[in-house]
Amino acid sequence: MSELDKKYPINFIRQIIDEDQDGGKHDGRVHTRFPPEPNGYLHIGHAKSICLNFGIARDYRDGKCNLRFDDTNPHKENIEYVNSIIEDVQWLGFDWEERLYYASDYFEQLHDYAVELIGKGKAYVCDLTAEEVRAYRGTLTEPGKPSPYRDRSVEENLDLFRRMKAGEFEDGSRVLRAKIDMASPNMNMRDPTLYRIRHGVIHHQTGESWCIYPMYDYTHPISDALEGITHSLCTLEFEDHRPLYNWVLDNISIKCHPQQIEFSRLNLQYTVVSKRKLTQLVDEDHVNGWDDPRMPTLAGLRRRGYTPVSIREFCDRIGVTKAENSVEMGILEACIREDLDRNSPRAMAVLDPLKLVIENLPEGETLQLEAPNHPKDESMGKRRLGFTREIYIDRADFREEASRKYKRLVTGGEVRLRNAYVIKCERVVKDADGEITELRCSYDPETLGVNPEGRKVRGVIHWVSAVHGVRAEVRLYDRLFNHPAPDADKSVESFLEHLNPGSFRVADDAMVEPGLAVARPGDRFQFEREGYFILDVSDSTPDRPVFNRTVTLRDSWSKIEQQNR
Repeated sequence: MSELDKKYPINFIRQIIDEDQDGGKHDGRVHTRFPPEPNGYLHIGHAKSICLNFGIARDYRDGKCNLRFDDTNPHKENIEYVNSIIEDVQWLGFDWEERLYYASDYFEQLHDYAVELIGKGKAYVCDLTAEEVRAYRGTLTEPGKPSPYRDRSVEENLDLFRRMKAGEFEDGSRVLRAKIDMASPNMNMRDPTLYRIRHGVIHHQTGESWCIYPMYDYTHPISDALEGITHSLCTLEFEDHRPLYNWVLDNISIKCHPQQIEFSRLNLQYTVVSKRKLTQLVDEDHVNGWDDPRMPTLAGLRRRGYTPVSIREFCDRIGVTKAENSVEMGILEACIREDLDRNSPRAMAVLDPLKLVIENLPEGETLQLEAPNHPKDESMGKRRLGFTREIYIDRADFREEASRKYKRLVTGGEVRLRNAYVIKCERVVKDADGEITELRCSYDPETLGVNPEGRKVRGVIHWVSAVHGVRAEVRLYDRLFNHPAPDADKSVESFLEHLNPGSFRVADDAMVEPGLAVARPGDRFQFEREGYFILDVSDSTPDRPVFNRTVTLRDSWSKIEQQNR
């Protein structure tokens, strides 16, 4: 074990690797891989696997990690997903060894190993339909029965497989199956399919070169072995597939024999990570694409304002175990709050503007003020604020009457404006319908940076100059689901019933500090008293900035969760 590794949390996988290294297994090498299928965008669950595989390679001496695309199912895969995966892995802060790998790189070798299995009597061409194959397979309590084509001669199987490859047969008419044990208690070992026929699809890497495609359980162990992988890390649903993984490698002439190790997948509350369900959310317009900031995809989290540091920290905190568990969304939100609190400059934004006129400040006069960009980090410097006769405050920060517990502005009361003066509300102006249109106030010019003597100020509120402020659209994102386990009922599509109707609101007439007009897409800020925000990378323009809320300043869901317990 390297000295670097001691700085990272120990888990059972690292303990296995340490023991392998101590015993000289795999010649002391550590070589992992991250093998996504390019049939969708990566999500927060994939981040756990990325951090685990690339992190192990980083922490062990001469460790390596490959990024390999499991691209054996071309009718569900495309180059858009390939490119998004590359971007996500790099964004998280990881890089791969030498080059990108594709399972399709090995189509010739995979074919040749299939011919080898046929020649050894370990595989045969089967003419049963998919429904018949399922019927012959048996159940968990009853053994399967052999296919009537199981005892074809080696010569006949070789000829039929050659003709499958040549494109002579229709989709679904024949498959190549391993000949293992139809009575095995492990259903995966009951003569699993190795190859199927797929006409009329254009593979994003191989084009139309192939019309037969290998299955995942056959492709994966061979790809691992060809790349010299030492530790093949996968989630627990593949534990029952490990005997087949080993069977494939034991029955072909390949030297490397990687070690498959399973760990629990990430089950994050208040979201779903099933690719099928995520695709449904996109296709049925419940969200605005794969990078919708409410989505658990890495693209969505990135657009919402999550940082690579926060996601890596989250993966470190939840750890790696074999036990299935449910991770609280609050842990992920705490990680991003901590990162943004340290690194985000402060700014003021009024989401629901109410005009306030300071009557004892002459028209046209601007008082120049200074405010720290970060209260705990002087290195971030200061910014200038223009204090003018007309400003905006948030409508929620005023009441005509309120109890003493209300710490904001009331008629006849005083509050401090953040980084500015103490003001007093003298009177309220209303329209014909009785709606408040503006507040008439006064300010105390002696209270900049000091408290008034003999008077108690209720609280502090934020503001923006009506003269210098910039109109902006502020998108208030929240959790996409209002139930901690929206897909707990696996038998029905009930997860859509738990969509949170308040997951997306827009403040389309907000006012922000003038300095934010020069912010760049992707810049992050803490809007004081509101939360953490990022300038949207897709929809924002210089004339109309768009900010996405990353997370609130405090956990607003904890009380709801306590009430539901």
